[in-house]
Amino acid sequence: MEEKTSFWSRITFSDIVDWTLIPILMIGVVISVYIWLLLPIEPGSMEANIIGDPVSGFSNVWASVLQHLKLIGISSVLAILAAVPAGILITREGFRDFADIILGVANFGQSVPSIAILALFMGIMGIGAPTAIFALWLYALLPIVRNTATGIDEVSADVIEAARGMGLTNRQILFDIELPLSFPVMFAGIRTASVINVGTAALGAFIGAGGLGNFIITGIPLSRERMILIGAILTAVMAVMVDWILGKIEDRLVFRRE
Repeated sequence: MEEKTSFWSRITFSDIVDWTLIPILMIGVVISVYIWLLLPIEPGSMEANIIGDPVSGFSNVWASVLQHLKLIGISSVLAILAAVPAGILITREGFRDFADIILGVANFGQSVPSIAILALFMGIMGIGAPTAIFALWLYALLPIVRNTATGIDEVSADVIEAARGMGLTNRQILFDIELPLSFPVMFAGIRTASVINVGTAALGAFIGAGGLGNFIITGIPLSRERMILIGAILTAVMAVMVDWILGKIEDRLVFRRE
């Protein structure tokens, strides 16, 4: 009779390091930003008016972080909702001829510089968060579409034939065989697109979309290195944490499917 082991007994030192190293490092970076960059801001200074100060608080920083997360979250979800079905569609019989067209549209966001995309759609849609979200959505399409199609195409033809031999319909093959097997590749595209959008969202400040980019674009013309560093470092921390969180979600979902 097999002896059942407790959850805690299965945890190894490498598991603890894997789950805590990145968060601890990022918390350390944020604390360093607070101590070395935020606390020295003098009340009444130009930086205090934009960022905040130890007396009045740093609500502007929190607001910028939330704005940044809003831009990333909405654009990434919309990209997933559009790109995953598109990636599935171009792998279906009768729709493969449209693959070049769909990939060409998705590739537009990656081939054109992100700042140019923002400028282009600002002229069409105006300034503000909706324009930035649309540009980020377009920018995130290609990795998800391509990885979805690649993951499905890499499913072994023998597996598909065996499923057909068992009487499964095309719909059942897609949802029970192809999507589960292609999930790691598909999720890698979602992860890549989300992380790219963290950095690209900083450019949204150029068109009044808010976010951490506000500190960067304001600090550059004013030659305020503190403001630039706060925006840049917090954006980098957010990118690392988004990548880490999605990586853990990916590991968990893949483990459940195995």
